[in-house]
Amino acid sequence: MEYGLKLYDTLLEAGHSEGIVPAGYRAIDSLRLEKGYRYWGGDISPDYTPFESGLGFAVALDKGDFIGREALLKQKAEGVKQKLCCLTLADPTAIAIGKEPIRAGDRVVGWVTSGGYGYTVGKSIVYGYLPIECAAPGTELDVEILGERVKAVVEREAAV
Repeated sequence: MEYGLKLYDTLLEAGHSEGIVPAGYRAIDSLRLEKGYRYWGGDISPDYTPFESGLGFAVALDKGDFIGREALLKQKAEGVKQKLCCLTLADPTAIAIGKEPIRAGDRVVGWVTSGGYGYTVGKSIVYGYLPIECAAPGTELDVEILGERVKAVVEREAAV
């Protein structure tokens, strides 16, 4: 513990010529938003299926029985009614953090599951579950942040 600061300073100095910079959890969160990596407890939870959250590729429906398998088979055959979508906000200074309503006109169509600023892309990024009819890339919606509506557009998958 007593050498922690000295170790940190030594590593930072040694990596200076390589462009090393301090980066913490917020940097990781920003990058995961840009890449479309899901956040457990926000973007994914027991409330959503792997097919709704875009993680159906990770489900092996043919490798034996498990709880929920029949429901997933049915959902795969019928298609999902909602899905996790990436949206970018028209105002890059507006930052959603979660639970903000996503609106199509005057109708609430979903809720923000997570959001933040994407430093690499220079945009405010939001994830939320949307009904299929609102989930097509290019769909224009609004996200209500602190009582103000901010224009948003559904992206193809991730912001990068």
